[in-house]
Order: sequence, then C-alpha cells, then structure tokens
Amino acid sequence: MPRTIRPAESPERAPVSAEAPADEQSARVLRRFRLIFNAVKTHFRQVEKRAGIGGAQVWALSVVEAQPGIGVGALARAMDVHQTTASNLVRALIAQGLLESQRNGADRRATQLQVTPDARRILAKAPGPFSGVLPAALARLDRETLARLEQDLGALLALLDADERAARIPLAQL
Repeated sequence: MPRTIRPAESPERAPVSAEAPADEQSARVLRRFRLIFNAVKTHFRQVEKRAGIGGAQVWALSVVEAQPGIGVGALARAMDVHQTTASNLVRALIAQGLLESQRNGADRRATQLQVTPDARRILAKAPGPFSGVLPAALARLDRETLARLEQDLGALLALLDADERAARIPLAQL
C-alpha cells in the first residue's frame, strides 16, 4: 500500500513564501500547474504509445478486468465520469474487440461487461497507474492536504468561472 505523503515530506523545487511579491508567487504557482499538466500529459502519451489506445480506454478496461460483469453505470461511478462518457468509452472498446457486452440475468436491459484476451494483452503492456498519475498522487496525500487543496482550488475555479460539466471528463480526453 502506498504511503501517505505529507507536504513537509514533498520535494520542493522552490521555497514557498507568502512574503514574495504577488507576481513572483503567481509565476511560481503557474509553473507548478505546468509541471502537473506536463506530468499528466507525459503519462498519457506513454500509455498511448505502449498500449496503442488512449488512457481513458485503458482505465476503463482495467476497471472491467478488476470487476468482471460490471455495468456501464457502475463503470461510470468507478471512473467518476458521466454515464454518457462511460457509454461512449464502452461502445468504442466493443467496436475494437476489447470488451464484450452480455445481457444475462432477470433484467435483460442491464449489460455485463467483460474484457477480451486482446484487452488483457493491452493492459499487460500499458504503464500504470491505469487511472492516471494525478489521481494516484492525490490518493497518496493526507486528508488535511486534500481539504486545503479542495478549498484553494475552489477559490481559483470561482475566478476562472469554469464550466462544472468539465469535471466529469477524464484528463486523458482533454
């Protein structure tokens, strides 16, 4: 199990100081966002290069492999995406022969998803973490740090007047 990272243990590229002029401080924060975005982008490029499919597709396959018989709604919840997004991922993966969809049981409307042998070969080649480096890193942070991040990012998002619907789009698809 990965250990929890506390801010004091985190590698710092530059000391954080509230004493610095605002333009220097905002430039340092901007550079940190660039580092985060580039780490995410680099990971998803590596996934696509090694696996031959996009990061969101690899993540979806990994969830189905871990939970054989999962439905589209449960897949959407597991990936924290809108059900339409999950449906589109599933449709594309079925078309590529990487997922199979079956209708078993009493409710014939509900589909159960299974990975194919080709999907297993792709997952074996894909670099982890399958959910992406940012969700994996966030999961390693302690609760206090996450609470501060959530609050501070909320203030930033309010200034950006961001579209809340984008919160359910996987980073690999941005």
